[in-house]
Amino acid sequence: MNDKHIFSNRKLLLLLIPIIAEQFLNSLMGMADSMMVSNVGAAALSGVSLVDSINNLVVQAFAAMATGGVIICSTYIGQRDIKRANDAAAQVLLVSAFLSAFIMLICLIFRGSLLSLIFGTIDADVMKAANTYFLLSILSYPGIAMSAAGAAVFRAQSNTRLPMNVAIISNILNVAGNALFIFVFHMGVFGAALATLISRLFSAAVLLILLGRKNQEIRVISYHKIKPDFDKIKRILSMGIPNGIENSMFQFGKLAIQSSVSLLGTTAIAAQAMANIFENVNGVAGCGVGIGLMTVIGQCLGAGRKDEAIYYTKKMIGWGYIAITVSCLFTYAIVRPVTTLAGMEKESAALCLYMLGWITIVKPILWSPSFITAYSLRAAGDVKFSMLISTLTMWLCRVTLATYLIRVVHMGPMGVWIGMFSDWGIRGIIFTVRFLRGKWIHKVV
Repeated sequence: MNDKHIFSNRKLLLLLIPIIAEQFLNSLMGMADSMMVSNVGAAALSGVSLVDSINNLVVQAFAAMATGGVIICSTYIGQRDIKRANDAAAQVLLVSAFLSAFIMLICLIFRGSLLSLIFGTIDADVMKAANTYFLLSILSYPGIAMSAAGAAVFRAQSNTRLPMNVAIISNILNVAGNALFIFVFHMGVFGAALATLISRLFSAAVLLILLGRKNQEIRVISYHKIKPDFDKIKRILSMGIPNGIENSMFQFGKLAIQSSVSLLGTTAIAAQAMANIFENVNGVAGCGVGIGLMTVIGQCLGAGRKDEAIYYTKKMIGWGYIAITVSCLFTYAIVRPVTTLAGMEKESAALCLYMLGWITIVKPILWSPSFITAYSLRAAGDVKFSMLISTLTMWLCRVTLATYLIRVVHMGPMGVWIGMFSDWGIRGIIFTVRFLRGKWIHKVV
């Protein structure tokens, strides 16, 4: 590491590469899941896709709590206050455990009503698959929450390799379980959900055990002895709740759009589902850069080095452009063989390819300033502004325009992506102006 900057290029790469690899692997495994489920039938793939739009909402809520943990723990590490970093980590885990148990209970009670309310009248076989997949997904929510919290604590102390290794093993278990339950035991959608449940619980258990190891900056032991520290919980929630609202509104918006797509028929639903998977894959490298940037910004500001935070934000925006461009080209190159291996119907595959072509052109231009900048703002404590702008652009641009194009203009699922492109463009402009004005750095702890 040189004398000028806290993080050298080598240290940045050692931080970012495992995060990107983990995110990329998770998305590829999601693609593998969909390929396996698609062999069960279009109705199965459609049902799983609809439920995943709900699951993503829940996942984002847990990720928001984890984000609050990263921001606060990394800031304490920047201040070299390891004791308070340890205490904050314990409270992050406690909050995540309570939140996940509460959401799991609510979703179990209202499972059928939620599906009917969100998706309305859909084909009976699609609803049957959705009901099955949703039940086991709900049971996995504590696993998702604790995995997110555990991984966040490791990332806050710049240890990104360990969560990556756990994710690799977890995803291998998931794919192997899918293959076993779907193709050997012919358990269909239930088998896919069971494999996911097992892999998520495994990931959470391993990360929680490893947090107790010696010789690491943040260590959490004796989980049963953790007591609520309401001052620290308030600080975590002050970071996590705005992030949670932002992420939840984002996912609610996607659900609103999905309710319009669900009216287009099984062919369009399947095409949109696969296009969503590819879009998630080509975005993970950029998301990995943003997630790593939060640790960097937290440690810089904890050390009182505001100029470093500005420098690294600009640097990571540039790296984000590169990451998104490369990943978009990669996913477009593999779309034909993947849809073929997945056994997609010809019309669905062609529609998916068409939509992904437009994504490959537009996303490298608009995505990085829209999202990487926002990661930096959140890490610096500017969470309310990020929440407000992201929510407004999501609903006023993406949801409104997509709903109009699908329901009124009858454009089909391509209307989803036109709405999304408008959201990205306006967000990017607003966040860039906010960053350049320099009013985004707040006192976190």
